[in-house]
Amino acid sequence: MTSSALPALTSLAEGSNHSSLNPLLTGGSALFILLLLLFITTRFNRDR
Repeated sequence: MTSSALPALTSLAEGSNHSSLNPLLTGGSALFILLLLLFITTRFNRDR
């Protein structure tokens, strides 16, 4: 490993939060999508 790649790997390992990603909005939309999939699965299950 070269010494020039070390700062790039360090910044990549630390991670940086993207300013446009709101964690509350991301989690809320993921919850909504999962609940919607659960609703669709239970409503259209004809095996019962």
